Amino acid sequence: MNKRLIYFFLVLLIAGCKNPGGEFLFIEPNETDAFQFPYFLFIPNGVTENEKTFVIVEPNNSGFADDDLQKHIKKAERTATLDYYLGNYVARKFNCPLVVPVFPRSKTNWKIYTHALDRDVMLQKESPLQRIDLQLIEMFKHAQTILKDKNISSHDQFLLTGFSASGTFANRFTLLHPDWVCAVAAGGLNGLLMLPEDKLEQKTLNYPIGTNDIEKLTGRAFQKDRFLKTPQFYFMGQLDDNDAVPYDDAFSQPEREQILNLLGEEMLPERWKKCNHLYKELKVNADIRLYEGIGHKHPEEIKNDVVQFFDEIIFQN
Repeated sequence: MNKRLIYFFLVLLIAGCKNPGGEFLFIEPNETDAFQFPYFLFIPNGVTENEKTFVIVEPNNSGFADDDLQKHIKKAERTATLDYYLGNYVARKFNCPLVVPVFPRSKTNWKIYTHALDRDVMLQKESPLQRIDLQLIEMFKHAQTILKDKNISSHDQFLLTGFSASGTFANRFTLLHPDWVCAVAAGGLNGLLMLPEDKLEQKTLNYPIGTNDIEKLTGRAFQKDRFLKTPQFYFMGQLDDNDAVPYDDAFSQPEREQILNLLGEEMLPERWKKCNHLYKELKVNADIRLYEGIGHKHPEEIKNDVVQFFDEIIFQN
């Protein structure tokens, strides 16, 4: 029995022991699939078969770099099964399926910060990491076919969640693909939001700071009007001191200098306030919050606010 098959049965065994409150699937890609990495699909008990449901998507965030994919699989499994994480919490509250990809984050190629969807990964060519943003969309579409086989009909847009690096991924993904995101909620964002602008103070803003070269990177122009209308909920904790801007895996030196010069050296409150102001000025449909007395966390208070935010979206659809 090959290692992949052994791991598949191991995941099912672990999931059963944890009693995740629903069906828990580990999906590996076939040669004909348009994604290169596995993903988890959690289907909570009580998902309705009589009307369309939303799928929740939360990008994986291991919190470490490692060349062993199994370690990233294990961490993604936690994200998919535990209600500590935003996506699983929301999925359980609304009885919505949850998709969690298993994108690797290499220690050897440590500057490619896949879990934050940084510029390095968007530049990958002839690599399994090429266009992981599109691979995530293909995972979602693949999950839809599995759900359909179970008589579960789903909307063609998904609800996107994330925290810390995966929160940054969620924010950047929403600018790249507002046509796929019905609504997004993310936090722990380094006091930084990607700007839906090509320039700021006469300085060109390339991805992932702004949108100047999105068409060059992706082959498709930035859908600004659609992004501005997409419902968004972003949050930071007042005591959060987790700032990725100084680190070379997250940003290059030119990117770092732009952020510090244009948006602020101080993550909180300066940089966060500047991003909030720019989003408001550009009329982005975003609720941007700073929670007092909270660090780099998303406690029950915040998760319930996220649920309330999504509740309005689900009710409207």
